[in-house]
Amino acid sequence: MTRQGLLVLLFICFVQESIGQTLGFSLAEGKTKVQIPIEISNNLVIVPVVVNGALPLKFILDTGVRTAILTQKGFSDLLNLAYSRKLSISGPGGVKVIDAYITNNVSLELPGVISRGHAMLVLEEDYLELRNYLGTDVHGVLGYELFSRFIVKIDYEKKLLTLMYPERFRPRSRYHVLPIDVQDTKPYVTTPVILNDTTKVMAKLLVDSGASHGLMLEPDTDENITVPSHTVSSIIGRGLGGEITGKVGRVKALQLGPFVLDNAIANFPDPNSYFDSLKIGSTPRNGSIGGEVLSRFTVVFNFSKGQMFLKRNASLKKPFYYNLSGLTVKAKGARLNAFEITEVRDGSAADKAGISAGDEIIAINGISASLLNLNLMIGYFNFKPGKQINLLIERSGERLKRSFRLEDQI
Repeated sequence: MTRQGLLVLLFICFVQESIGQTLGFSLAEGKTKVQIPIEISNNLVIVPVVVNGALPLKFILDTGVRTAILTQKGFSDLLNLAYSRKLSISGPGGVKVIDAYITNNVSLELPGVISRGHAMLVLEEDYLELRNYLGTDVHGVLGYELFSRFIVKIDYEKKLLTLMYPERFRPRSRYHVLPIDVQDTKPYVTTPVILNDTTKVMAKLLVDSGASHGLMLEPDTDENITVPSHTVSSIIGRGLGGEITGKVGRVKALQLGPFVLDNAIANFPDPNSYFDSLKIGSTPRNGSIGGEVLSRFTVVFNFSKGQMFLKRNASLKKPFYYNLSGLTVKAKGARLNAFEITEVRDGSAADKAGISAGDEIIAINGISASLLNLNLMIGYFNFKPGKQINLLIERSGERLKRSFRLEDQI
């Protein structure tokens, strides 16, 4: 999957009675601040979580979800958790997509952080295939409960998460503050998006740390938000309702306080392409910003005062590219070191080289795929336009060589 391609669109909005219990995290006794090493995969933040004091798992840290999610019921069954309610989650047209369950009084502990009890949504199966499309073990999603209790600092460069109580927070001068509105448990920023030489909009954007894309804009929310003339059609992500299709192009600039991100990649989803019955009650907005933008900063969230602080890092001026190969790849196997091509974008460099969905990558530029992880492979496929890629693939038991140069189609 490309760095911008995987949109973990989990807009979880339970009926309030389903989570009507005391929730809460606190720091371990004697601590006023904790620092937790994190993984960064496809621009997503992955944190270690121990469930009910017994099961060590990994969760995505997601500002876009209300309450915790466990992606596979097998884990909760292992802990003999009781379920208070079963839900059927629907996709477009009201067609049932998945079954899910609600369990209560769950403890979710991070290093140096304890909890009193939580409600958790448990999916019957890993319908999103997070493990496969991220190339690392991921078992759940953690959201508002953490952000509502603490100052949350994400240092993408150092791969470090810092949590502290709001009363202990003193912002440093190197950080620039942006006001955010926390509505329905989610943070929104209103900021200029310069679409082209003649059009500028003040866009209300969900700040979504659980989405790997940079910028998403929804044309049906504002007549001034139009799809650029030069785009590619693509599957831009996966949600609980299935694949999310849309157009991918560039805007002239995205502005966040004093920072201007030129020629940013923007996804324009097709109408109703990510309808989800779990979006009930969601706040109107023009789109979202995700990890491809957030990872260019150290980000501090202060939900209690409606503030987001940004400090630039070395990635700020890195060019925005979108899937220069045209390939979508997922990792397979117990060690996640086998790689299957699941999509080849029409007209892309890989498409012109004769590569097909279903092909398995055996080697890339002479390096055995078994020695790589998915992040490294994505790095090869998005290095820079003009980079030569030599693939050894397997198709129906036959090994084939295919070569192409990375190409920026937008």
